[in-house]
Amino acid sequence: MTANRQVVLDACVLVNAALRDTLLRIAEPPRLYLPRWSKEILDETTRTLEAKLGLSASRTAHLISEMKLHFEDCWITGYENLIPSMTNDPKDRHVLAAAVHAKARIIVTFNIRHFQSAALAPWKVTALTPDSFLVQQFRLHPNVILDKLQAQAATRGGMERLLSIHRNTVPMFTDLVLSALATTERAGK
Repeated sequence: MTANRQVVLDACVLVNAALRDTLLRIAEPPRLYLPRWSKEILDETTRTLEAKLGLSASRTAHLISEMKLHFEDCWITGYENLIPSMTNDPKDRHVLAAAVHAKARIIVTFNIRHFQSAALAPWKVTALTPDSFLVQQFRLHPNVILDKLQAQAATRGGMERLLSIHRNTVPMFTDLVLSALATTERAGK
């Protein structure tokens, strides 16, 4: 399974480590979508991680280096001339311009208000919260998602701890996963 549906991940989504990990894991083989971002999106991610969350420059440099290494086909360039024609929130026009240039139909962001439907419709782009996006992915590929979450949970202190972390940012997705795990557990008895 290789899904080539392009999805732009906004900086606000990439800042949260557990959420970023989940989103990038489901973009690894078997890939459910192709994540896309620009240097500007990752620069914003880096600034937020360092200034607001206190990560060191060496840690953020390592993160960006790993993203370049493992997702070399995800970088969007050459979109800058489109920025002036975008009508969404000025702070996030670069994100929509990158999506339009890459022909991505989805932007995953917490800042839905920066991507009003009227500004997106001419470009046939939709903005989804990470919760809505992950619910959509889960409904399409529940077993793949559960397998990838199990692998992630093994590095994050177990499934209960991982879902506790996710509860704050992606509660509907967390509920779906918990329900699926309970069903699987009951079926196994």
